[in-house]
Amino acid sequence: MNTIEGTGTKPADVVVRGNASGFLQEIVSGAHQLRADEPIDVGGADAAPGPYDYVLVGLGACTSMTVGLYARTKKWPLENISVSLRHSRIHAKDCAECETKDGMLDRIDVEIALSGALTSEQRAKLMEIAAKCPVHRTLKSEINIRLRTASSGSLSERAGTKV
Repeated sequence: MNTIEGTGTKPADVVVRGNASGFLQEIVSGAHQLRADEPIDVGGADAAPGPYDYVLVGLGACTSMTVGLYARTKKWPLENISVSLRHSRIHAKDCAECETKDGMLDRIDVEIALSGALTSEQRAKLMEIAAKCPVHRTLKSEINIRLRTASSGSLSERAGTKV
């Protein structure tokens, strides 16, 4: 990523802006403009995907890209990849494979369909590779999120982003 001329700093990767009257958000990611909203049943206008939808989009896209790249590298006959995802909250005590047993946990169910003349060994390897996509690894790792109040020269101001 290039630095902002004269500042020696990198622009913000993503800028999200909204007003306090509702949930609709305008998002800028590089040259791409997106929107986020909440469903009507929680007070949004359902004008765009919700925040958790974007988490699933990131994981699904990364999973598909990683599996496809691996198959191309190996010259395997993978034709198409379909990744279906669902986010839910579950009681920790209901999760046999989870270490945490108190409170609620986030669960993401991922179903991957692979088409092509793959052997059972190739399919098994691609499923193993799917769990190694960078976003999957990020979501499974400890994440350090640093919040701060924006001041003069904040990330979004340095980015010169217009929404």
